[in-house]
Amino acid sequence: MASLTQNPGPQRGPDTTAGPYLEFDLAAEIEKLRREPAYESGRNAKTMIKYEDFRVVLTAMKGGSHIHEHHSAGRISVQAVTGHIRMHALDREFDLPQGRLLVLDRGVQHDVEALQDSAFLLTVAWPR
Repeated sequence: MASLTQNPGPQRGPDTTAGPYLEFDLAAEIEKLRREPAYESGRNAKTMIKYEDFRVVLTAMKGGSHIHEHHSAGRISVQAVTGHIRMHALDREFDLPQGRLLVLDRGVQHDVEALQDSAFLLTVAWPR
């Protein structure tokens, strides 16, 4: 999977990202991302769940920021949790206000634009 950020990211302590169950307060996690220095660059992300074939990343973006075109070797879903993002893929524009979900197949080139301060969950599933 292509990197979602070009900066090395925040220096935070290790979190449990795998186990028989994981539970999160997304509002609290988004607030933490927005308070970290990395957010000042326009975005900050945290891998919430990490297994060999499955990953969930929470990303917070400032309005007007972009994630340049990239792709994933796995299928992805992008769910807008707060705010409003727009994605471009397959010669289309996908509007994702809060509560919307988009799924893209493996290898589909896409980018992300935050129309306002936003947060989204990226889920990646790789074939076995």
